[in-house]
Amino acid sequence: MPTSNDKGNVAEAEVVAAATRLGIPVLRPTAEHTRYDLVFDLPGGLTRVQCKWAPRKGEVVVVRWHSTRRGRTGYIRSNYTAEEIDAVAAYCPGTDACYFVPVAAVGDRTAIQLRLSPPANGQRAAVHFAADYELGAVAQLGERRHGMAEVRGSSPLSSTSDPPATLAAYDYRQKFGWYMERAAAGETFLITRRGKPYARLSPPHLQLDLAPEPSEVVPITTAKEDR
Repeated sequence: MPTSNDKGNVAEAEVVAAATRLGIPVLRPTAEHTRYDLVFDLPGGLTRVQCKWAPRKGEVVVVRWHSTRRGRTGYIRSNYTAEEIDAVAAYCPGTDACYFVPVAAVGDRTAIQLRLSPPANGQRAAVHFAADYELGAVAQLGERRHGMAEVRGSSPLSSTSDPPATLAAYDYRQKFGWYMERAAAGETFLITRRGKPYARLSPPHLQLDLAPEPSEVVPITTAKEDR
């Protein structure tokens, strides 16, 4: 029976192999006991990655977002934070696939569940589908970043460039983490509600241009969910 250390070593080896096959340069920290195991050299910058063994439970892959160590009074559990890592890369033996989950997709939870198929009850809101978090999607995201840098140069993107893609609020909620990553890569989305502009999702270095009508567009930080 493999131990927790064995599983961790296998997960890290699988992640390294998968990333290498995808053309993602992988770096290892020389110091021990860091909160991250690897660093991905993505076109958008260096990304600190913690590797995890992710079990499959039915139609769900469970990616845990905490570490456990033995203390004097028992086991001590601590969640990973954005100050410590940028993402978790998890290997699931049940699907023989690696997944990449950014910090923004987890929030303050201790784990995230990636669904392999739609829920039986038809729920769609706040569901994370495993296909959206496969490690291959990270490589594609890196290619988009690289392409943007070559076409636009090193100057920041402008809000007056290409018009943003339109995205329904319902679809945004379904794949929140994925669209956050795409925005971080340089893409901009105009989120609509009932067919009307409602909020804008943009990279952090962009200045928002909510010109159409102040009454029609609400900054994303104040937008309310559909009911």
